[in-house]
Amino acid sequence: QVQLVESGGGLVQAGGSLRLSCAASGRTGSRYAMGWFRQAPGKEREFVAAISWSAGRTDYADAVKGRFTISRDNANNTVYLQMNSLKVEDTAVYYCAATLKLWVYVDAKDYGYWGQGTQVTVSS
Repeated sequence: QVQLVESGGGLVQAGGSLRLSCAASGRTGSRYAMGWFRQAPGKEREFVAAISWSAGRTDYADAVKGRFTISRDNANNTVYLQMNSLKVEDTAVYYCAATLKLWVYVDAKDYGYWGQGTQVTVSS
């Protein structure tokens, strides 16, 4: 079992930045790829960014390319999402996800472990 705890959400003005963190625990010694998804009110959960176990490969949704950066620190079992130039439409609950597979995955069905989510609100 992998436990994921997100932090770093909050309220920010459009154009501002936030850095989300996701701390993973459990299954000591396991390797896993990670991803970030988000869900806005009344909308489906959508892919935001993903990173392979080795961090050698990343992938982003078109809506966030050039503004968001995913990274990871395997020594501390933490994945990050740096969000710059935030827009009102980025407002959502952001979820961290993990899979015991090692590559990058954009489909939520590929992830078996999920955090509880952290709210990001961008005001105009």
